[in-house]
Amino acid sequence: MLAFPLVASQGCASCANTGQGLLGLMPGVVNDPSNRALRQSILGFGMGQFCHQMQTHDAPLSLDPSAPVIGRFFPQQCQSQELQNGDWFVQFSGFGYGYTNLSKKLTFTMSGAVEYDADFQMSGSTMYIYFRPRQVTSSNFASHVIEQPVAQFLNSLSNVGDTFGKQLVGGQLQAGFTVIRASNGSTEFGVGIIPVGQHPQSPIDVHGSDRVTWENARVDVHQNERDFIGPIEVTDSGRAIWVSGRVDGAPGVNVMLLRKDVGDASLQLYYSYPQVGPLSGAPITSAVMQQNVPFAQAFKVDAGQYYVLLDNTSPQGVASPIMNPLAMLADSAATVSYAVQIGDAP
Repeated sequence: MLAFPLVASQGCASCANTGQGLLGLMPGVVNDPSNRALRQSILGFGMGQFCHQMQTHDAPLSLDPSAPVIGRFFPQQCQSQELQNGDWFVQFSGFGYGYTNLSKKLTFTMSGAVEYDADFQMSGSTMYIYFRPRQVTSSNFASHVIEQPVAQFLNSLSNVGDTFGKQLVGGQLQAGFTVIRASNGSTEFGVGIIPVGQHPQSPIDVHGSDRVTWENARVDVHQNERDFIGPIEVTDSGRAIWVSGRVDGAPGVNVMLLRKDVGDASLQLYYSYPQVGPLSGAPITSAVMQQNVPFAQAFKVDAGQYYVLLDNTSPQGVASPIMNPLAMLADSAATVSYAVQIGDAP
């Protein structure tokens, strides 16, 4: 999956929620096919936040919408422009990481340019925002480091890493994506076009919660690997980042909370090192998600930006994986189902 959260700024969630609630009072008028110009005008206001939202969220990567996340893309540059036909032309670039059995950790840079036919429909006060790709004008992927030496050698001969990346990213760009935004600011993302009233698969049930859901997904964190979720923006004091989930396939993983500066620097080290690399500083706090034990933790925070780090490495924390001498053949991968939410501090 490659999808970007956008349209409504978390920085003014109450403003966006008020407008969305008003739209929910007249879904028949808004959804009327003859009122596409009205929807484009409304969407244009939110699209002013497109690049801000894109550059302040990670984009999970998976081979299939129902498959676990295997990596993330972190946009660093973005430009968007409304075209005369009402479409939106978006150019972006950034870096990320992924995991395959052949390469182990693979880090990369990527850029792209896509013309989107953007539209939305209302289901009550819930907004379904559709991004149908009209044309993918460019998509560039270049591997940076590959952990597995054999794969590194093969890549020097055939660019297998670049080929894999282009297939992964190119296919997702061609599919487009759907953003589902609830009236409380919670968002869901799905590859392709999700019909109004339906939802993508979510591993953690958060329905009925008054917390804002930042991300609800399932990820494979392989032995001696990490996964960086964020940056997560908290705009008010007296709040907490709530993490709930479960882990299968490994004894446990460390769940760490990092300040944005520490998270950014640690992510760069993870990107640059063929192996896991160090953290740039100590986490604010940490906990252990144990296998077959439901996990729920509230991390009290001040206003600011943070990363939630899922860590399955030996140097960090107390949930260190059992080191396997046949690690080339065996992998104690942790499949983590998780939800990250923002809500009132307990």
